[in-house]
Amino acid sequence: MGRESSIVFSGIAPHPPIMVPEVGRESANEVRGSIDGMAELTKRLIASGAETVVLISPHAPLEPDAFVAYQGPVLHGNFANFRAPGVRFEAPLDEELLQAISDAAAEEGYEVVGLGRGQNLDHGTAVPLYFLQRNGWTGHVVALGYSFLSNEDHLRFGSCIGKAINKTRRTAGLIASGDLSHRLKPDAPAGYNPTAYIFDTEVVDALHTNSPERIINIDQDLRRNAGECGYRSMLIALGATSEQPWACDVIHYEAPFGVGYLVAQFTGKQPALQEYQEQSVAGDFDGETFWAARLPQLARAAVETYVLRGTQMDSSESNAGLLGARAACFVSLKTHDGQLRGCIGTIEPAKETLAEEIIANAINAAARDPRFSPVSAQELPQLRYSVDVLSTPEPATLDDLDPAVYGVIVEDESGSQRGLLLPDLEGVDSVAKQVEIAARKAGIQPETPIKLARFRVSRFGE
Repeated sequence: MGRESSIVFSGIAPHPPIMVPEVGRESANEVRGSIDGMAELTKRLIASGAETVVLISPHAPLEPDAFVAYQGPVLHGNFANFRAPGVRFEAPLDEELLQAISDAAAEEGYEVVGLGRGQNLDHGTAVPLYFLQRNGWTGHVVALGYSFLSNEDHLRFGSCIGKAINKTRRTAGLIASGDLSHRLKPDAPAGYNPTAYIFDTEVVDALHTNSPERIINIDQDLRRNAGECGYRSMLIALGATSEQPWACDVIHYEAPFGVGYLVAQFTGKQPALQEYQEQSVAGDFDGETFWAARLPQLARAAVETYVLRGTQMDSSESNAGLLGARAACFVSLKTHDGQLRGCIGTIEPAKETLAEEIIANAINAAARDPRFSPVSAQELPQLRYSVDVLSTPEPATLDDLDPAVYGVIVEDESGSQRGLLLPDLEGVDSVAKQVEIAARKAGIQPETPIKLARFRVSRFGE
């Protein structure tokens, strides 16, 4: 396979049925970012000119030593098993491409087993296809499932797909599973593991740095701890596109139910796709969507490790991207009904990395906030976490302040008394009130001369 490959786009899509509005109903609002991300992924797929899409699902019927494929001539999907029987859709099978994939696989010693004709698509295939069609893509489909064979076998099978697409001269796209860890919260479907988030961090950071080959070499213990279901699907897509130039982009990541949902791009046809992306509205799908979930996950893991085990978690696996920067932060713990349960932070960074800063402040907020008793193990499932990352403070006057935009630091002239108030707090609707509260927190008496500084906050919450 070479640069002439006719794979014009490959990406990653999550597949929880709750994303489908007719299935998830009100709960679908909690994965709105993933729904919007699928709309963006579809736009990029359409812009690439892909006429056929190869979908790789972890939930197709499994064969231990073979890969599986849905049979045509038409593939059918519905969500009757998820209490939405009226949602039905279909797509024509690209029978020539499926045959070419089977032939290329046979040459490498792999078998592609056809599933019974008329069998409904599994939800790992149906959900992405539903969103592709809903957002305007029309074309043929090949729907595959992986096996119990080795990681290396899945990469090699992916290369067979690439060879088959080249042989048939298809303009094709590949969509792999984007469901990552299933153990990110105590109420997650596969249970909870405090290190599960590291798997998601590694995958997403590999794409942020345009180095998807890092996914191939990921620590398999991390993968097992995560309880993921999309890894082998991604290996197939990576094997199919390994000789193409990478054009990785994380469109959206979130983990609202303790499962990591990733929408991302591996490769894309150039320059047509690049031209489309340059016309897109900047900032709609930036990398901050990943950190919006990642930072509070780290705070949660730090607290739960400390409360349940009495130890401080190691930050060495958590220093990618923003977490490797040096920055001050505040960590807040609240109950489900919004009551504060602890909040501790730093005005200036006390640690070498933001990851270390979050871990230390999260533990202090849970165990050493003088306003509250230490958090108990029984409380952990009822807590929600947020992390405020502070910019470097700058000197300010009263005219420079805006409580909706800037936090404030108030000091006496000697600098021995200092109080801080974060921005955008309920009930703090004027500069005078913001300064008065910050001064009172510092123990500064009214009429005492003060110095002011302002800072911005990036807020990341569950």
